[in-house]
Amino acid sequence: MSDTLDLPTRELIQPPEIDLRRIGSHPDHWYPLAWSKELKPGKTYAAQFAGEPIVLIRPKDGGAVFALEDRCAHRQVPLSKGVVEGCAVRCCYHGWTYDASGKCIDVPYLGKDKLPNGVRAYPCREQDGLILIWPGDPKVVTELGPLGSAHDKAFKTRRFGKQVRCHYTFMHENLMDMNHQFLHRRQMGKIAPRYLGRRKGDDWIEVDYSFARTEGSQPLGEALILSSRRGADRVSRDLMTIRTEYPYQTLRIWTSGDEPVMHLWIAYTPVDAEQKFNRTFGLLSVRRPKIPGLLDLAWPALVWFTERIFAEDREIVEMEQRAHDAQGSDWNVEVFPPIRDLRALLAANGQPMPS
Repeated sequence: MSDTLDLPTRELIQPPEIDLRRIGSHPDHWYPLAWSKELKPGKTYAAQFAGEPIVLIRPKDGGAVFALEDRCAHRQVPLSKGVVEGCAVRCCYHGWTYDASGKCIDVPYLGKDKLPNGVRAYPCREQDGLILIWPGDPKVVTELGPLGSAHDKAFKTRRFGKQVRCHYTFMHENLMDMNHQFLHRRQMGKIAPRYLGRRKGDDWIEVDYSFARTEGSQPLGEALILSSRRGADRVSRDLMTIRTEYPYQTLRIWTSGDEPVMHLWIAYTPVDAEQKFNRTFGLLSVRRPKIPGLLDLAWPALVWFTERIFAEDREIVEMEQRAHDAQGSDWNVEVFPPIRDLRALLAANGQPMPS
C-alpha cells in the first residue's frame, strides 16, 4: 500500500490557472439541507442551495417530507411563511396553495378551471436523520446509498455540523490532508502522520495514513474512538483512510481486523450563490465496545473532543477563504500529491460558476 511521495518540481507548483474556488458544487447529486429534528410536523423549514431558496414541508399527519422552491408563483413571497394544510402548503399572502408536486391546487378567489402554473418541486429524501434534496436535473436522479454507518446498530452515531464561511473545496482539502495535525496539537498532543498511499478514479480518491504520537498524552475522546489508551511511543499504529467520492467525504479508522472502529460521513451544502458559505453535515459513527453502555456513558467527552477539533478546522478554513477574497483568486501553492489530485478531481466534477 506504499506510494512514493513524488514532490513536484518548481515549475509544477506555480499558482493554478483554474481558480478552484470558482467551481461550484454540481447540482446533480443529493445534498442535505436540514436535520430531521429541525422540521416539525405541520411546519415548514426555509433553506438554500447555492442561493436558491427552498422550503421543506412536513405534513402534520405523518406524510413524507417534500421540497419546493421557496417562492409563491403569485407575488414571489416565501412559501416558508405559509401554512401547512394536509400534504400542501398555503401561501401566507393570498392563500395560493401548492401540493408536493409543486402544482397550484387552490386559489381562493378563482375557479378550479382557472388555476395558474405552480412552482418547482425537488426530489426529496429523508434518511438517517437528514433531509436531502436533488437540486439538479430530475431526469438523472440516482438512488441514495448508505450515509456512512449511521444505519448500523453496531455503531453509535453523532450528528454534527454548522455553517462554515468558506467554499466547500477548502473543507475537502482540510479533511484529506492529515499533514495539518500540527493545528490540533493542543487537543491531541504531537502527532506524526505517515502517508501510506493513494488510489483514485474519475470521481473519487482515497488516501491512507497511519499515525505515531511523538509527545503528549492521548485525549479521552480519541481513546473512546480507538477503544484503547496509548501514550507517546513513536510507533505508527492503526490505519486511517479518507475518501472523497464526489461530492461527499468519508473517513474510516481501523485498529485491527476488517471492521472500522470509526466511520465519518460528511457533506458540504453550498448556501449562497457565490458558494462562500457551506453548511456542513457530519455523521460520526463509533463502534460500540463489548461492555454495554460504556460508550453511552462516555459520550459527552467524545462530543466535547470532536467539537474542539471541528472548531479549529472551521477557524482555519475560514481564514483561507478570507485570504482568497483579499487576493482575488486562488494563490495556493500545493506540493502534496494527493491534494493536487483531489483539486483536479473537484475541478473536473464541479460546475463552473458565472464570472
